[in-house]
Amino acid sequence: MPHSRRAFLASGAALGTVPLLGCGPQLRDLRLSSLPAALEEMRRLGAAPALQSQTAWGWAQTLEHLAQSVEYSMTGYPTQQSALFQLLAGRPAFQLFAWRGQMRHDLTAPIPGSPALAAGTPLAATSLRLLTACGQFLQWRGPLQPHFAYGALTHAEYEQAHAMHLANHFAAFQIPAE
Repeated sequence: MPHSRRAFLASGAALGTVPLLGCGPQLRDLRLSSLPAALEEMRRLGAAPALQSQTAWGWAQTLEHLAQSVEYSMTGYPTQQSALFQLLAGRPAFQLFAWRGQMRHDLTAPIPGSPALAAGTPLAATSLRLLTACGQFLQWRGPLQPHFAYGALTHAEYEQAHAMHLANHFAAFQIPAE
């Protein structure tokens, strides 16, 4: 394997972009290309009488994590990867995700530097926080802050990144058969 490909795959594994065979949760194949589509899936899952999670995070923790991500695109992420990392690993990972129309990453990895997700936060509060953040983002006309790993993104790229991020997390939840 050529060195550059090996380095890319190694960086992809570190970003969680290269799934390891037989490892990790079994996720639904869910592809969402816009925030409105992602919010519709959130409403569908949120209306279910019960959800089964394929990760250690419950529904409320997942929604809080997703809200943090959307908010940080407008206010700034707590920490940034180096410009070199963003150029050589982060931006290529985003481009691969965009090309595939789907993101894969560690579903229990916190956003670097973000506050810990609170256990027991009421579901209504986390749902409202994510809905509010997404609504603000869709109306946002100010400058967007660089993504901690991908670097600078346009509004359209950020919407795609957010939609894929939400889809990746939502894919870990299933409505149990009655």
